[in-house]
Amino acid sequence: MSEMKVKQLSVFIENKSGRVSEITGILGDGAINIRGFSVSDTAEFGILRLIVDRPEDAARLLRAAGFTVREDDVICIDLPDVPGGLAGVLRLVSSAGVNIEYVYSLIATYVVINVADVERALHLLADKPVRLVSQEEIASA
Repeated sequence: MSEMKVKQLSVFIENKSGRVSEITGILGDGAINIRGFSVSDTAEFGILRLIVDRPEDAARLLRAAGFTVREDDVICIDLPDVPGGLAGVLRLVSSAGVNIEYVYSLIATYVVINVADVERALHLLADKPVRLVSQEEIASA
């Protein structure tokens, strides 16, 4: 199931004007395509979470520009496009005791789920009516 993991980049940034624009500019100049993102912040700092087509290249470019970048494995799911689709998938994972730390959406109905135990969640979802999305599929979407 490891091939179904998606690499997420978390970029730690000062909470000041222009930082997200700077990061997205670096990625654009490097021909990195952003497939999804999430930003969370406090008064002093922020975390820009990114799903991109070439995560290793993106991390290298950002680190070279002086940014602190963490790489994590996450799960990307093509949700059923029906009412309750997200709730049903989240219930499968959380009812088994796997903590869902955050959720955000990508392209159309693709949703990234960061969980405490990626391998266990992948196995829980393997035989369910959920289509998992691979890193290669994100790159070619």
